[in-house]
This record gives sequence, structure tokens and C-alpha cells, in this order.
Amino acid sequence: MKHLTRTLTAAAIAAAALPTAASAEGLGAEANYGRADGHWGTELGAGYALNMAGFSLTPGAGVYIRDGDTKLYGRVEAAYTIPLSATIGAGVRFSGDNTRPYAMLAMPIIPKLRAKANVGPKYYAIGLTLGY
Repeated sequence: MKHLTRTLTAAAIAAAALPTAASAEGLGAEANYGRADGHWGTELGAGYALNMAGFSLTPGAGVYIRDGDTKLYGRVEAAYTIPLSATIGAGVRFSGDNTRPYAMLAMPIIPKLRAKANVGPKYYAIGLTLGY
């Protein structure tokens, strides 16, 4: 729980420090804490959302930090945003030899800042998304 608090605090600081990058249409950053590749760690990533009529396709990449080591990952998410409400979707995360499908749910906190959860086989994470 201590790691989750640190991750959410870091994401909130990043949200305050990066408003110009996040205001560009389609760009976004996220910070998550979760379990992937058999370890607990922090995901820091960025992506670009391609939006059309409430639907989005978001390719992204980042670094997974665990036990002092880092590992690169990539992901692709397809989602639908219910106006003024939740975003629901599915994604695939690629890291090393592991490919993990997952379901995604995001809820708005303030404009351009959402709480997000990813859940899939042998992968789950919770965090904040800024932008998109």
C-alpha cells in the first residue's frame, strides 16, 4: 500500500508539472503501480490516442521499474468513452517474451486526469492517466 501511495503522489506531481504536454491533442502519460512479469513495480509510460466518435486506439510504451531494475514495455488499448463518465476498453501489454491481454476501466477525476485500472491474466495495475 505504501508503494501505491508513492506512485499516486508521483503521478499527481507529474500531472501538475506537465500541463503543456498533456494539452496537446492525443498525447498522454500515465503512472501505474501493479503486478506484471511476476513482480510488483511501477509503470511510467506515454502514448498517443487516435480518437473517433468516442472510440480510441492508443499505442504506447514505457518503462516498468521493479526492485531497482527497469524493463521496457509496449501496449495498445482500444476503448470507448461514455460521455462525462467512464472509459472502458481492452488492451494488450508486451514486455520481453510476455504478451498480456487486459481489460481497462478509467474514471475522470478532473478534465484530462483519470484514475485507471488494468486487469488481466498475470497482470493488474492501478494508477493515473494524464491527457489523451
